[in-house]
Amino acid sequence: MSATARLAAAALADAEPRVFWQDPGVADHEVPEARPALKGHITTDLAVVGGGFSGLWTALLAKERDPDRDVVLLEARTVGWAASGRNGGFCESSLTHGHANGVERWPDEIAELERLGHQNLDRIAEAVERYGIDCEFERTGAISVATEEWQVADLAEDARRMRELGYDVVDLDADQVRAEVDSPTYLGGVHDRDGVAMLHPAKLAWGLREACLRLGVRIFEHTPVRAIRSEPGRLRLESRGGSVAARRVAWGTGAFPGPLRRLRHFVVPVYDYALMTEPLTAEQREAVGWASRAGLSDAGNQFHYYRLTSDNRILWGGYDVIYHYGGRVRPEFDQRPETFRALAEHFFTTFPQLEDVRFTHTWGGVIDTCSRFCAYFGTAYGGRLAYAAGFTGLGVAATRFGAEVMLDRLAGIETERTRTAMVRSRPIPFPPEPLRYVGIELTRRSIAAADRNNGRRNLWLRALDAVGMGFDS
Repeated sequence: MSATARLAAAALADAEPRVFWQDPGVADHEVPEARPALKGHITTDLAVVGGGFSGLWTALLAKERDPDRDVVLLEARTVGWAASGRNGGFCESSLTHGHANGVERWPDEIAELERLGHQNLDRIAEAVERYGIDCEFERTGAISVATEEWQVADLAEDARRMRELGYDVVDLDADQVRAEVDSPTYLGGVHDRDGVAMLHPAKLAWGLREACLRLGVRIFEHTPVRAIRSEPGRLRLESRGGSVAARRVAWGTGAFPGPLRRLRHFVVPVYDYALMTEPLTAEQREAVGWASRAGLSDAGNQFHYYRLTSDNRILWGGYDVIYHYGGRVRPEFDQRPETFRALAEHFFTTFPQLEDVRFTHTWGGVIDTCSRFCAYFGTAYGGRLAYAAGFTGLGVAATRFGAEVMLDRLAGIETERTRTAMVRSRPIPFPPEPLRYVGIELTRRSIAAADRNNGRRNLWLRALDAVGMGFDS
């Protein structure tokens, strides 16, 4: 065992296998009491399925658009339990999973998509202020760092395109990026100073829940929807304890398609993992700098993302993306010791000056990903149901945009959002098993090989690029 591996093992020895954001043992966490499950039959104007960011924003915006509209929200577990309460807390303006992905897919409207994304982030900040949501929202920006020479030019090109659109994006050489956050692995970077905020994701979900309740949204937790029945003028959503008859339905269930079967062709659940350190001491903070508190990620295909919390812990996640045959999602998959060991080793390689830091929490969760790596939108049941899915890990902010699109679609109106090619188009569906599993595993191995080979993409990755399924993160 190498010295770094021994260091990683020691640092992980006492870590709790649970989501930091949802841990009631952390002093400033107040996990709200669950709302009762649905019992009996009710009717409503709008039923929202899913109590993550997608569903919460939809319910909130529906009441803002029409305060008299009756809105019911159904959640299978508890609000914020899944991806919305487990992610890294990067609230990014990008609607397209990064500027480069957007340019590749919609070059003619990337300026409009970037404008809509920044507008969406501004409106999230306004809502947090308006509803008094204490989710530790900080408009810190984010820094993308190059840790290999081949990444430097790619970051510079992305920054150049962003500046052409008028955004506050700055190139950093090795000394400049290390003056921001000190790591011997950094060779350069790009600082987006306005397009990203850091926040506490579970507190955002709980704050949106409280805002919805204040506006009159009826929320039922522990109420999974088992079936959708079409009836004259409405849809009936059936659960174990009751049912809801709704004139319109917004479906925002992320990686859990439930009875809406068409999503299973386009969305697969992949697992992402994260570690949380103990709070840094003043001396440890000084050793790394990080005065701007910006979120960071590296520019590898298998990238890491990391940020400071309000109490100066470091969240460190990413790298591995794990798909289980048949799209299986199980509680035991939330913990993956081999991934945690790899992440811890990478942490100490990046920050050798923090060798005495210990990890307190390890966790994982599923991301809803699609073949274009950003959300897609659609309707079903003659336009009475609208859905948004496939956010691919960048949904903290983009789910609010998706909520607006679903409400536009359900209202039958054309807007600046619904006119975009991004909203009007669909991704390529995934093949059935076993081809799905083989393809995802081959892609995973190929991007790891590309990282080892100066970014050069093999024949398989180039073929995916050619058909619009290129995966680079």
